[in-house]
Amino acid sequence: MQGSNDEHAGRDETASHKSQIGGMAPEDFRTLGYRMVDYLCDYLQGCGERPVLSRSAPGEVYAAMPDAAPERGLPDARGWDEVFADLERIVQPGLTHWQSPHFFGYFPCNGSGPAILGELLSAGLGVQGMLWQTSPACTEVEMRVMDWMADLLGLPDAYRFDRSAGRGGGVIQGTASEAALIALVAARRRAVDRGADPASVCVYTSEQAHSSILKAAMIAGLAMDAEDRSRLRLIPTDAQHAMDARALGDAVSADVAAGLVPCFIAATAGTTSAGAVDPLGASAAALREADPACGDAVNPRGWLHVDAAYAGAACVCPEYRGMLDGVEHADSFCFNPHKWLLTSFDCDCFWTSDAAGLTRALSITPEYLRNTASDAGAVVDYRDWQAPLGRRFRALKLWFVLRHFGAEGLRAHIRGHVRLGELFEAWVEADERFELAAPRSLNLVCFACKQAPGEPADAADQRTAALMAAVNETGRAYMTHTKLPTADGGSRYVIRFCPGATGVEEQHVRAAWDLINAAASKLMERPTA
Repeated sequence: MQGSNDEHAGRDETASHKSQIGGMAPEDFRTLGYRMVDYLCDYLQGCGERPVLSRSAPGEVYAAMPDAAPERGLPDARGWDEVFADLERIVQPGLTHWQSPHFFGYFPCNGSGPAILGELLSAGLGVQGMLWQTSPACTEVEMRVMDWMADLLGLPDAYRFDRSAGRGGGVIQGTASEAALIALVAARRRAVDRGADPASVCVYTSEQAHSSILKAAMIAGLAMDAEDRSRLRLIPTDAQHAMDARALGDAVSADVAAGLVPCFIAATAGTTSAGAVDPLGASAAALREADPACGDAVNPRGWLHVDAAYAGAACVCPEYRGMLDGVEHADSFCFNPHKWLLTSFDCDCFWTSDAAGLTRALSITPEYLRNTASDAGAVVDYRDWQAPLGRRFRALKLWFVLRHFGAEGLRAHIRGHVRLGELFEAWVEADERFELAAPRSLNLVCFACKQAPGEPADAADQRTAALMAAVNETGRAYMTHTKLPTADGGSRYVIRFCPGATGVEEQHVRAAWDLINAAASKLMERPTA
């Protein structure tokens, strides 16, 4: 009888386990799922009422949590009351609210309802899409969505699975930083395959390029640190802060004459500091002229990568595609839908016209990953297109965004934010206390306090910094700064104002301008107009 009871107990335990959803009773999962969605709805609708920048002191969140993990878990959905309480008590005070319509700093990291639902579904399905075999849908949905995105941006057919005869294609990386790294690794492999000594290959990018290019060189072993210029060249920029193609050609020529090998050129379409666009066609031409082996159509050596992390999203609008003139010469291109195209972080779209070159640099196949489809070369295995082995079903959220908003909705989103940038630009130009520090780039406006006659440049910089600090301290807007080079070889402190949050409207930009005006008037001891 004892054995029989044990058998029944075992069956009951198995049945109970099968009726659960990831260790949670189905009714509790539904209850908490609805509650979490309600929580997010309330948060997203109300985050504009919270101070944009977190007021937490260093270590405050850490200290608010217990010293050790709980010994006993929560009994049921009712036990989660304390979790939701801790979200408000511990987490919310430590958040800078990137989704706030008063967030104007850095570049946006905007999301949307469809993207959130895509993330939820991806987590729930629990797919690990390292191989085509581990979930064909994970791979093939991504392939098709990447072809869609290439079409929406007006990219060359060479980047598409369906139009390049298998020579090119796209993949979703986590960030543009990851995209830069894998492009560099592919570039080095190509150069070595063409006979270069790995110790002689060089990297080129603009002085205004994102720091991720330098970090990629460091990770790849082409620079020991951020100051190492033995094989990393930072090319000067022109008056618009774009890479000087002539200077690029000169740097490449000098390296070729010294017996070094130009390997990787990273151009930027929309730099972080000022939104400058490097001349892609002129840069490619300068490279070919300085080192003909780089432009050999049959046996190319150099690899041109275009980082359009921020500005690339604007190319869903045909009127902004001029920034990509010359992109047909690039071996790879990336942009971040998670910045400005309503797709929650993380999501970087990366394309290459040389898929074979990319996978040759990244592929490794241990016995435990071998399978018939992969061995036959009949499928795309995205593990060979990225640094990690494992990967999430990221394409779901981008697919949902594209289906929900459609191309028309995405274009309206971009054009609306550009209009807000134009509006803010006009206010700056009309105010004698301020000046534009760089040409407006889409929705990014860089401005500063004017330097008074006879005033030291650093005094104007200090006033600009104080202005930004005063506005940010109110909690009702948040802006960030950069330093831009000046004609005399120095640099200038400027404020970057970028209206790009999903819910930002003209009223929020006007409110920010009112704060700027009031703070400036107080700093300059002048009554508010």
